[in-house]
Amino acid sequence: MSWYYTPVPTVVPVEEFDASADANALRGAMKGFGTDEQAIMDVLCARSNAQRQQILNQYSSELGRDLIDDLKSELGGKFEDVIVGLMMPPEKYLCKQLHKAMDGMGTDEDTLIEILAPQSNEEVKKIVDCYEEMYSRPLAEHLCSETAGSFRRLLTMIIVGARDPQGTVDADLAVEQAKQLYDAGEGKLGTDEEVFYKILAHASFDQLEIVFEEYKKLSGQTIEQAMKHELSGELYDALSAIVECVQMAPHFFAKRLHKAMDGAGTDDATLIRIIVSRSEIDLQNVKDEFEQMYNKTLVSAVRNECSGDYKRALCALIGSA
Repeated sequence: MSWYYTPVPTVVPVEEFDASADANALRGAMKGFGTDEQAIMDVLCARSNAQRQQILNQYSSELGRDLIDDLKSELGGKFEDVIVGLMMPPEKYLCKQLHKAMDGMGTDEDTLIEILAPQSNEEVKKIVDCYEEMYSRPLAEHLCSETAGSFRRLLTMIIVGARDPQGTVDADLAVEQAKQLYDAGEGKLGTDEEVFYKILAHASFDQLEIVFEEYKKLSGQTIEQAMKHELSGELYDALSAIVECVQMAPHFFAKRLHKAMDGAGTDDATLIRIIVSRSEIDLQNVKDEFEQMYNKTLVSAVRNECSGDYKRALCALIGSA
C-alpha cells in the first residue's frame, strides 16, 4: 500500500559523535567578537535531534551556560528561527508551532491542519501530553476555543486519538464506509459533513486507502473529486489533507512547500517548520516528490527564495543530493 512508502530522512545521526567537542566548537563560534555562523551550521545542521540534545546537556554541564540562550543572543531573524527550532525536541517544536497558530488575534487553520492531519494516534498522544506540560492548558481546550463547527469536531477527534491503530483493516467495512460517504455526499441533496469527518478521523490510514479505492469503484470518481463538490472551507482543507497523507504524505508536504514559495513573498514560517520537522522523517521523499511535481529541485527553489545564513541552513538540512 502506498501509505507504506519508506521514509528517507535527509538528516541522520553522525558517526563518531563527540558531544563535548561539538559543545566546545559551538562556544568557540560564539565567543569574542563576531559569530562564526558557518561553524554553528556545520555542527547543528549535521546532527540528529537526539545528538543535539546531548550537545545541549554537555554545553550546560561543561561550560555552565545555556546553549539556546547563547544562540539567541548571537543569531537573529529567520536563521535564528531555524537553529533554535533544531534545538527543540520534535514534539516540543510542533507544540510551539500549534500554540503560535492559535495565539493572539485570528487562527492559522492551515498550520493546525498541516501538523495534525498526518499524525498517528501515538504521535498525537505525545503532542497532546507535551502541549499541556508546556502551556498548562489542554490542547483540546485551546483548539475548541479557536475553531468552530465541523472543523472543530474533526480536530477534536484527531487529538483525542479516535483513529484506529495502524494496520487495522476490514475490507467488508471499507465497502460499507465507501457507500456511507457516497450517500452522505453525491448520493443526496446537500451534504452530511458528520459522516465524512467521522470516517476520515476514525479509520486507520490503511483502512482509508481501501475505502478510497472502493469509493472510486462505486462512484466512478475519486474521493478528492467528490469532496471538492461536497465540502468547503477549513473542513474541506483538513479532510483533503488527510486524504493526501493517506495516499502519499510527501506529496502533501511538497505541495505545502511549493505554496509557501509561490507568488509574491515567501511564507517563511511554513518553509522552516516543514524542513525542520520533516528532516529526520521523510524530507528526502518530499524532495523527490517536489522535483517530480514542479520540475525543479527543492534546493534550487529555496536558493531562489531565501538568502544569507538562513538560506545556507535550510539547504544544509535539505542536502543537495
